[in-house]
Amino acid sequence: MPTGIGASIGGFAGDASKWARRISKKCRLIVNPNVVNAACFSGITDNMLYLEGYSMDEFFKGRLNLIPSINNKIGIIFDKSIPQEVLNIHTNTINAVKTVYDLNIPFTVTTDEAVGVEFFINDSGDSVGNIKNPGTLLRAGEKLLNFGVDAVAIVCHFPEEQGGSYANGIGVDPVGGAEAIISHYLSKELRVPCAHAPAFTDFSITTDIVDPRCSAEFITPTFLPCILLGLSIAPKIDYHNEPASISVNDVDFLVTPYNCLGGIPVLEMNKRNKKIYAIKENLTVLNICPENFPINCAIINTYEELLELL
Repeated sequence: MPTGIGASIGGFAGDASKWARRISKKCRLIVNPNVVNAACFSGITDNMLYLEGYSMDEFFKGRLNLIPSINNKIGIIFDKSIPQEVLNIHTNTINAVKTVYDLNIPFTVTTDEAVGVEFFINDSGDSVGNIKNPGTLLRAGEKLLNFGVDAVAIVCHFPEEQGGSYANGIGVDPVGGAEAIISHYLSKELRVPCAHAPAFTDFSITTDIVDPRCSAEFITPTFLPCILLGLSIAPKIDYHNEPASISVNDVDFLVTPYNCLGGIPVLEMNKRNKKIYAIKENLTVLNICPENFPINCAIINTYEELLELL
């Protein structure tokens, strides 16, 4: 379920988790963070491999393998522009997650300069963004690698809180595109599991009733817990084809929303003549569907129907 394209299931806050959890009872499941991240909650299970989008694309291209891992040592990057009171909330969050879940989070670093995040919805309805100073993120990430971390969580300051139509369950998560840029960039450069959580200056909790699919994001001032839980059991990234690693050749099938068939995982699975299931009940703002795109896939009406098939 790609980030920032308004998937009606999985385009909000962990709202695809129930299907991912049910599928993972039948087989080991590779999920991008977008599937299970839900702010202070997470749909991740021990039978899932939590894999960020850039690494997922490289995996499907056959350029890297995955080695299952547990109890990863996580380092956290904080954007220098995060206000102190917001940083304090995140520090309390880290301590709470360490206390409750016994996660291994020994190191945090702050960027030497402000990251400078911009985000918006483009004319096509996609969530997009820009990072003014990616170099400061890379320097912080390299410092964490020197400390020996297995995975990197990133928390950048975003200039405004989300809301509006997204809170009503309409359209696209406005921060998703910028978040993907951050995590893709650091995954490419650091070659370890990475995931991002935004930090907003306004950390108040709304008393308005919002759409259930995004409600997890409106009852907490920080979105950090879900990525820490995912990164704690994220697979190690293997560029050397270790004997125990999982490759794209081991993948049996791919499940995707119905009308976003142009992504690298779909194209690579099609090239390898592997099963692709396009779920008709899950629609996005795109229009790349079986009727107008030459992909060999099975059209499945619902996730419930997919479970029966599996």
